[in-house]
Amino acid sequence: MTTTASLFLASILLGYLLGSISFGALVARAHGINILEEGSGNPGATNVKRVLGKRSGNLVFFLDALKGFVAASWPLLALPHYPFATHIALVGLIACLLGHSFSLFLQFRGGKGVATTVGGLLALMPIALLIGVSLWLLVFFSTRYVSLASLVLGISLPISAFFLKTSPELFVFSVALAMFIVVRHRSNIQRLLAGTEHQFTRSSK
Repeated sequence: MTTTASLFLASILLGYLLGSISFGALVARAHGINILEEGSGNPGATNVKRVLGKRSGNLVFFLDALKGFVAASWPLLALPHYPFATHIALVGLIACLLGHSFSLFLQFRGGKGVATTVGGLLALMPIALLIGVSLWLLVFFSTRYVSLASLVLGISLPISAFFLKTSPELFVFSVALAMFIVVRHRSNIQRLLAGTEHQFTRSSK
């Protein structure tokens, strides 16, 4: 096996295993709760915040984002002059997102990948991420729908990548990522259209 193939394989394995660590499930378990049986049943930061409060939810968001950042940044830091470093980073982030959404440790259940995406994009596309996060905040605070804000963030990525003239591989990745986020939120889209989606309420916990 060539060095390049070995690096790609290592990035895939590391990314998937890292992504499979469900911090939402671990934090909830530390409070004696099975997050898969509470709220929406999703082990992501939003459901943890809804069930356990702001501190726990923010902690899970940070840890899930850290997974994505580590998966995407280590090839860029360890192999700064390697010709395929960006490609290896992209593959690692994709594997991490798949691990987060279809966790090996949760019988292939998982979160929707928004926080993990944010962490990965911080390493790969920081300006596009800044635009996306700004739109997320605008939509969230005007509607209180986390799902709608996340969809807007995802859809903004390829648009920002196009106008920022990012590399072809990052643009293709941003398109695929937007599609992935939309697919993962398909049940939320149905509830938004039906007017039954839950708005996020403040918690003092």
